[in-house]
Amino acid sequence: MKKKFSTGYSEDIAKEYVDVNLPFKVLSTALETQTKWKNGENTGEVVAYKAWFIQKGTEPFKVKFTDTVKLPKFLSEVKFTDLEACEVQRNVYFKAKGLSEV
Repeated sequence: MKKKFSTGYSEDIAKEYVDVNLPFKVLSTALETQTKWKNGENTGEVVAYKAWFIQKGTEPFKVKFTDTVKLPKFLSEVKFTDLEACEVQRNVYFKAKGLSEV
């Protein structure tokens, strides 16, 4: 039996890797920007923002946001709005609509 592959982000995949009901700790002090690439060149257009987080029992991981979010202080506890994840080969990528300090 092989693992069923899914396409795109989902809350169910996020739940396989983290406990969405427990708080996360902020590891970033500023958002990183993700820019658009076209024909192998960086257009400079910002398409997303990323920051690092951790939860007890996990390795640090990045979460992508399509809009800017206000990051609380380093090591503050937060909860995500609509946290989702997707699996690409052996990597797991997370995204959320927002976050709030606990």
